[in-house]
Amino acid sequence: MVLNKSIYLVLSLLCFQNCTAQSKSLLIDSEQEIVTKEKLSYYLYYPKGYESNPNKEFPLLLFLHGGGESGDSLQTLKKNGPPKLIVEGKQFPFLILAPQNPHKRKWWNVRAVNQLLDSIVGNNRVDRNRIYLTGLSRGGGAAWEMAVQYPKKFAAMAVVCGMTPVPYASWIDRKMPIWVFHGEEDKSIPISESENMVKALKKMGYDIRFTRYPGVGHNSWIQAYSTEELYDWFMEQDRKDQ
Repeated sequence: MVLNKSIYLVLSLLCFQNCTAQSKSLLIDSEQEIVTKEKLSYYLYYPKGYESNPNKEFPLLLFLHGGGESGDSLQTLKKNGPPKLIVEGKQFPFLILAPQNPHKRKWWNVRAVNQLLDSIVGNNRVDRNRIYLTGLSRGGGAAWEMAVQYPKKFAAMAVVCGMTPVPYASWIDRKMPIWVFHGEEDKSIPISESENMVKALKKMGYDIRFTRYPGVGHNSWIQAYSTEELYDWFMEQDRKDQ
C-alpha cells in the first residue's frame, strides 16, 4: 500500500462477525494556514465479495459519529450507527469508513476527514461515482459542512439530527439527493434545525426527503440507521446518473 508522505500508518486488524474490518490510525496534515497534524483513528469495513472480485469497484459510505463517540477509543464507535450494526452481524453492500473525532469538545476537522477519505479511496477499489455521506448529531452537522466544502464528491447524503446554517443550502450540489431524519422531541438539537434547512432546500428545488419521528428525542439515529430502505436508497444513487 502506498500512502501520501504526510500520512503515517499504524495498523491493527479487527474481525467482526461476518465481515472484515480494519482498525487504523492516520496522522493527517490538515493543510491549514498554521499546519497542524490531526490523528484520525478509524474503522474500515469491507463488504462480502470484495476480496473475491479483484476487478470490481465498490461504493463507499463515509459515516461521521456524534459527540458522544469522540475521543481516543475506537470501541465507542460501536455504540451507534452502521458500526453498531456491523458488530451485530449486519452485512452492507459497500465499504464503510468510520473515522473518530479525537476531540471531545471540538468540531470535526472536515479537511482532515476529506484527506483521510481521499487516501482510502486511492488505496482501495472504490467507485468514485458512488461515495455516500452520512452523520448523526455533531457528525450530521459535519456532514452538512462536507457537502458544502466538497459538493462534487458525494452521490448522496443522509443527515440524522444534525444542524447547520440555512445559508449553506445554496452551496450544496443541486444534483445530490439528500435524506434528513430528526426526532420531534429532540431537546439537544431541535427539529427546527432540520425543518428550516429542508424548507430552504425544497424551495430551491433540491431532491430531498424528510423523515420525522413523533415522540422521539435526540436518539433518532436508532430508528434512522435501522431503516433498511436507507441503504437501498444509497445504492440507487450514482453521480454519473446525476
